[in-house]
Amino acid sequence: MADITGVEEGVGLTALMVAAARAIETYRHDTLAQDVYAEHFVRAARASAGWPVRPQQVADGEVDPLWGRLGRYFGLRTRVFDDFVLRRTGEGTRQVVLLGAGLDTRAYRLDWPPGCRIFEIDQNGVLAFKDRVLDGLSAVPKTERVTIATDLRLEWTRALTDAGFDPAVPTVWIAEGLLLYLSPAAERALIAAVGALSPTGSALAYEIKLGPESTAIRESPIYSVAKQTGIDLIAMFDLDPRPDSAADLAARGWRTSIHTAFDFTHRYGRGPQPTPERPDALAANRWVFATRP
Repeated sequence: MADITGVEEGVGLTALMVAAARAIETYRHDTLAQDVYAEHFVRAARASAGWPVRPQQVADGEVDPLWGRLGRYFGLRTRVFDDFVLRRTGEGTRQVVLLGAGLDTRAYRLDWPPGCRIFEIDQNGVLAFKDRVLDGLSAVPKTERVTIATDLRLEWTRALTDAGFDPAVPTVWIAEGLLLYLSPAAERALIAAVGALSPTGSALAYEIKLGPESTAIRESPIYSVAKQTGIDLIAMFDLDPRPDSAADLAARGWRTSIHTAFDFTHRYGRGPQPTPERPDALAANRWVFATRP
């Protein structure tokens, strides 16, 4: 197990955390998403080697704040974003960009229509770790996959177009678990760049927080248990007021819809439930879906 910069520290640890959640989700009796590769990422890194990858390894089950409730949130998010991208590609879109791809394995685990091309953008260390684990499993993507090692906080669009991305072609963009960790300025720049590269027929799904976490929310069991695991999520969130990216997209002619995770818990019949009796760390999260008509 090798230490690879970008996965074993900082925000990179969150990719391992989500992978562990997807691994647990895969083996739930009422699974929402299947990812047979996720547990291999968790076991391949020193920082996460002892984390659970099966439901029976979570002592408190669904009531565990991290691997139960937050894990179920990640499983639901994976399924909802899966359905979004498959619906768009099923309707004819063939170009997909995963912004901050992390340990996402959609190129390997989803059944893609013929002719799709998936671009994955993330830090070099994250992509190198992912490719090494997948190569060790002799995993083969189900469609064309192009990786782009770059920093989304900087200028990244040239690297994307140099890799073969066609800005004249409708695109599905996914920013899952990314904007939470960007500064407001970086979020605005990223949304503006996506808008500039998206012709009519494009679509975007992303996750945001409505604003900085309150003191009560910062003391939520989700964050305290995660910190015991070595992941200080609160320290990774930017404390400045968040931009209204949905409004920015609407001003550029996009149609947007904004949802809580609980909306999809109700729709799918599985997932995290709200906790009105105490401050809820998931209550300020929003999933935004936008299309450019």
